[in-house]
Order: sequence, then C-alpha cells, then structure tokens
Amino acid sequence: MKCPFCSCVDTQVIDSRVSEEGDTIRRRRRCQQCDRRFTTYERVELTMPAVVKRNGSRAEFDLGKLRGSLKLALRKRPVSMEQIDAAVAHIEEKLLTSGQREVSSGELGELVMAELRKLDQVAFVRFASVYKSFEDIGEFVRTIDEIKEAPDRQGHS
Repeated sequence: MKCPFCSCVDTQVIDSRVSEEGDTIRRRRRCQQCDRRFTTYERVELTMPAVVKRNGSRAEFDLGKLRGSLKLALRKRPVSMEQIDAAVAHIEEKLLTSGQREVSSGELGELVMAELRKLDQVAFVRFASVYKSFEDIGEFVRTIDEIKEAPDRQGHS
C-alpha cells in the first residue's frame, strides 16, 4: 500500500479490525519512510458480467430487465413477488459466483428458463416460445412434451 503522504510503497499494517457489519476490514498502517499513520478499508468487490448479445454487441447486465422478463412471463400466473425475487437472486448469485467477465445472452436465457421451469410451467413455455423463436406449433408441442417427461421440483409430472 502506497503512503498517501510521501508515496513510499513500504508500509506496515499495525492493526486490523473487521467492521461491525462484517463486510469491511479496517487497517491502520504506518509508513516505514515518513513514520506517518493512515487508515485503509478493504472490502470485496463483486461485479456482474457483461452480457454479449446475439449480434456480438455487449451490454451492462441489467437487473431490472431480468426482473421484467420474469414478471412478463409470469403475468397473471399464481406466483408471488417473493418467488420472483428469489428467482432473480438465484440467477444473480449464479452469475456472480461464475467468475465470468462476460455471459452470452443465450446462457442468461437458459438460466431464466431453468428458474421459470421450477416456478410455473405455463410461464416457462411462454418465455421459451419467445426466447427460442418458435416457428410452428410443433415446437410448442415438443417443449410441452419435455415438461411432461421431466418431473419438476414441485412434484408435478
């Protein structure tokens, strides 16, 4: 750590304490050259990956867009806001813990579909029809057959 007074890079930590919230470490430091003391704070910085769209352009991850997509698919379905918020949080956590700097819109769509599949099968088919750009009724039928074949976590078949 560089001394803010003399710019010397040789500093010594003389005391470290975790904040009451537990999310920051406060460090008292002493410069080896000028002997002045100063405080630094250390905290984890997590950043969401950028979204790489189908056309190759990149966009900042937008939590509002994610929530809006889920809400649109779940419109007029018996799913609570708490369940939607939990799904959004689950997707956000997967993205944060992936360590990726970029995520394709395809990967993001798959994460959304996985959450919708657990929440509501009708919403899943709604989202899949737009996301996968269904061309005919046969694609709808295949998607519905996939749902019937694989039981979901709510105990339905």
